[in-house]
Amino acid sequence: MLIAAIRLRSGIKAPREVKDTLMLLNLRYIYNCVLLEPNKSTLGMLKKVKNYICYGEIDKDVLVLLLKKRLRKIGDKKVEIEDLKKYGISSFEELADLLYEGKKKLKDFSEFKRVFRLHPPKGGFKKTKKLEYPEGILGYIGKEINNLLKRMI
Repeated sequence: MLIAAIRLRSGIKAPREVKDTLMLLNLRYIYNCVLLEPNKSTLGMLKKVKNYICYGEIDKDVLVLLLKKRLRKIGDKKVEIEDLKKYGISSFEELADLLYEGKKKLKDFSEFKRVFRLHPPKGGFKKTKKLEYPEGILGYIGKEINNLLKRMI
């Protein structure tokens, strides 16, 4: 299982600890997305910055879509099937399986960026960006992250 975290708010007036935690999570800019392993330290970091991000469990089909559309190489070039074959992987579905099962991580692939740049969601945010879930979109949103990601890819 993987957790997808998306930065939604600026950290201009944020406390230093929050800014540092966002940097450690590789969430430097608004609408950046990262994939994280759900362990105790990562969940603690996510809870600390919950007023600036949304996060939840990503489904495998959404992960495949994210990898196909938004995975980039260093130099901001799109990743093609030929690039995956260098690592012995035949398709984006196989890469998604390896990532989802925890057998590989994106940092194991030296050419690939670990951060996905997304668009603002099509149709806008259904809830306000300034409140926590369920009134707003911030914090832990569970499986609803998949709907948000589909609209942002």
